[in-house]
Amino acid sequence: MRLVKVPAMNLEPGMFIAELDRPWLETPFALQGFVIGNTDEIIYVSKYVEHVYVDAEYKGRALPLSLAVAPTAPDPRKRLELDEEFQRARVSFDSAAATLDKVFDSLRNGHKGDMQAVQQAVNPLIEGVFRNQEAVAALLRLKHSGEYRYHHGVSMAVWAAIIGRHVGLHRDELEKLAVGCAMCDVGMTQLPPELLDQAENLTDKQRQIIQAHPIMGAQMVSESKDVDFEILAIIENHHERADGSGYPRGIEGAAIPLLARIAGLVDTYDAMITARPYATARTSHEATQELLDCKGTLFQEALVEQFVQAIGLFPTGTMVELNTGEVGIVVTQNDTRRLKPEIVLVLDADKERLENLKIVDLANQQIAAEGERWIARELLPGTYGISSEEYFI
Repeated sequence: MRLVKVPAMNLEPGMFIAELDRPWLETPFALQGFVIGNTDEIIYVSKYVEHVYVDAEYKGRALPLSLAVAPTAPDPRKRLELDEEFQRARVSFDSAAATLDKVFDSLRNGHKGDMQAVQQAVNPLIEGVFRNQEAVAALLRLKHSGEYRYHHGVSMAVWAAIIGRHVGLHRDELEKLAVGCAMCDVGMTQLPPELLDQAENLTDKQRQIIQAHPIMGAQMVSESKDVDFEILAIIENHHERADGSGYPRGIEGAAIPLLARIAGLVDTYDAMITARPYATARTSHEATQELLDCKGTLFQEALVEQFVQAIGLFPTGTMVELNTGEVGIVVTQNDTRRLKPEIVLVLDADKERLENLKIVDLANQQIAAEGERWIARELLPGTYGISSEEYFI
């Protein structure tokens, strides 16, 4: 791709915009890369950027601007109707985790893994992402702790499906991505049990053993029937990093397969927001900020921005405290103003439960006498005795 800098007002219909003069996260464009269709679209783009970078060699087809702009928020009457999809997603999640348990156990014992079973297990979760991403994302934030490898693998598969759909991957690529992510930690089953929950004070030898698990996992899965090479590449390369600081081979940049780059990103995010024996869980906002700090070094800048666009700075299901002292739960994202999602208030300023739940759109609120509301901080589950899950069932 040969990129040419063009002032936004000098764009012409048919040009493919590949990059902007600012992060995609700061614009309403939900997908990276689109084709200009007409003069009205040129004017629309110029409202958000001064110049762009177009692909001078573009001759194919791509998404039009109309599909790249973040969708309009749903009808307020439907914004709390997450419970049915949430319950469906929870059943699918638990079923997929149980399937991974069986497949990992089979591979651990030297047998072939049933990759078709894994595919069938993650497909309902991919469908859930297409039907109601908000509910599925909420489930991942609220999932109970269990066997980390299985739950983490399923969570990785879903986070990856969310960003993969967001950047426009085809369905077959989404399925490969989800299966590969689900199987990323299978190599850990071959490690000494005492190493699995030890993150600090590792000896050089212990570190070398742990860093061998991606190759071990790929080798184990390669013995299974009809495994796509892209799935093996995800497993083998999900700990590689853009700046070459990863393992097992220390490759960097474009040498890391795209699907493995996505897997590495969601692996890190889900690990940060999940409590483990040697680490407390971070809030979604804290994890997101750390990913943003790592863009351009550990992770590809565009992928980090697209992931944050896809899940929001305060993902659905997170509990937040407002500047007023009120406590609410995020129920709907605002794709153009990511610090101002829609929330349902559950506690008043005195931390007393509200009898009548109230929906507040922070991006479009009527300013009351007490002033404007905004998110002061994200809260960990269980704060003030509140579980977000009770408001999704």
